Amino acid sequence: MLIPFEQLAADTLTGLIEDFVTRDGMDNGDQTPLEVRIERVRAALSKKQAVILFDVETQQCQLCLRRDAPKEWLDDLDQLSVEDLGI
Repeated sequence: MLIPFEQLAADTLTGLIEDFVTRDGMDNGDQTPLEVRIERVRAALSKKQAVILFDVETQQCQLCLRRDAPKEWLDDLDQLSVEDLGI
């Protein structure tokens, strides 16, 4: 399932993003400061270029590009309104 990033507590979202940008194989020799990489991912989430996937079986979250997420999940996410998110 996809989790709207707006529904995560700020600390939780930051932790998820930090885990993603510091994961082995994600830096590719990139010397960009951690804060900049976090802000890039946050911007991608805000622009709906990236999404958060949650696997119910493993209880694990991961970030992925929108184009890599199952289309039917994206349709459900897109149908959520600001009212549904409580923001």
